[in-house]
Amino acid sequence: MDRVRVLILGAAGRDFHNFNVFFRNNPQFDVVGFTATQIPDIEGRLYPPELAGELYPEGIPIYAEDDLETLIREKDVDLVVFAYSDVTHEHVMHLASRALAAGADYMLLGARHTMLESKKPVIAIGAVRTGCGKSQTTRRVAEILKQHGLKTVVVRHPMPYGDLRQQEVQRFATFEDLDRYHCTIEEREEYEPHLRRGNVVYAGVDYEKILRQAEEEADIILWDGGNNDMPFYRPDLFIVVADPHRPGHELRYHPGETNLRLADIVVINKIDTAYPEGVEEVRDNIRDTNPGAIIVEAASPVFVENPDLIRGKRVVVVEDGPTTTHGEMGYGAGVVAALKYGAADLVDPRPYAVGSIKQAYEKYPQLETVLPALGYSDRQLRELEETLNAIEADAVVVATPIDLGRVLTLNKPYVRVRYELQEIGTPTLEELVTGFLKDKGLISG
Repeated sequence: MDRVRVLILGAAGRDFHNFNVFFRNNPQFDVVGFTATQIPDIEGRLYPPELAGELYPEGIPIYAEDDLETLIREKDVDLVVFAYSDVTHEHVMHLASRALAAGADYMLLGARHTMLESKKPVIAIGAVRTGCGKSQTTRRVAEILKQHGLKTVVVRHPMPYGDLRQQEVQRFATFEDLDRYHCTIEEREEYEPHLRRGNVVYAGVDYEKILRQAEEEADIILWDGGNNDMPFYRPDLFIVVADPHRPGHELRYHPGETNLRLADIVVINKIDTAYPEGVEEVRDNIRDTNPGAIIVEAASPVFVENPDLIRGKRVVVVEDGPTTTHGEMGYGAGVVAALKYGAADLVDPRPYAVGSIKQAYEKYPQLETVLPALGYSDRQLRELEETLNAIEADAVVVATPIDLGRVLTLNKPYVRVRYELQEIGTPTLEELVTGFLKDKGLISG
């Protein structure tokens, strides 16, 4: 029987995972290519034969998603598989319409075929959208686990934007490991806060191999999800974060709604800065969609190291990249901090933007008074540096979790913004996670 010819639509993450766990060793299917979107310059690569397996001795090419219809026609594609995240339901179905009109079938893979089973307990942190506060929630849970004396290994959702052969299994224990793996700004944003707290982090491409290696040194696995994707590991406890600044998004984005329906606990974050009616809408949607989920309310207050660099000054704000680009937030913690600490003016970065930074403003019109921390390549890092140094401002407010001064040479002072999760009222994550650990026999009653 002829093998089903498959094209996987992705963004260098879920697509590779779905291939590894469902298609790689399945002789019924012939994956003729991946497509790439969302992240700049990740098409034109090859999923290497060392990772693709014996059915693909020449590897698998990665194309631009814009060429979908041409690829279906020229490669005689039978089945298009959607495999990336943080997009509207409408976006998913527009791609379905393009695939169906071009003559292919369309498919999404669910939890049963893509979640790996661990020998160790798994707590997973996810979100309904990028920028909800998943990272600080993960750090909060890691802190609780550490307080109970458990050896916790964090496994981070993939961001393999470089040489895939070198990124099959990555283990981060020191800041030097970030340089060794040539990490992008987005990777550093996620790894650095864990490393500062002494947490070992794994990431990469092959999450079966990552899991088996992580299990060898962990009492418990903490899945640190990204881009509102579903966990790659089947969780024993699934905590999902929602954002009342974007009420209704928890029901309109893929696979955020899936996460909401799977959640054991839903954290409504940022209730201190959101409109009350937004908080109430999110709460109602949780109760209607997943009435069995426990709701935790929380805030993510901002702190700065030197408020005098902000007060009365003209500042330029650098925000977390994914939150303000495909996360569709026009501002983040940096703007909140700048206003809180009395900035005289938020300088508009757009007139100073160059190269790919300028292109980002054209692609994401919600960006107005903030500069997204984009640095997916050395070229883009230099363009970000050039843009920042050209801006006529007294100081830079840096709300990305990394120390931007470690990767850029800035010609003006900068102040870092920090934000951590603080539960409000009860139940708290500490109460809920501690109860889970007792039920699992990981700590005594």
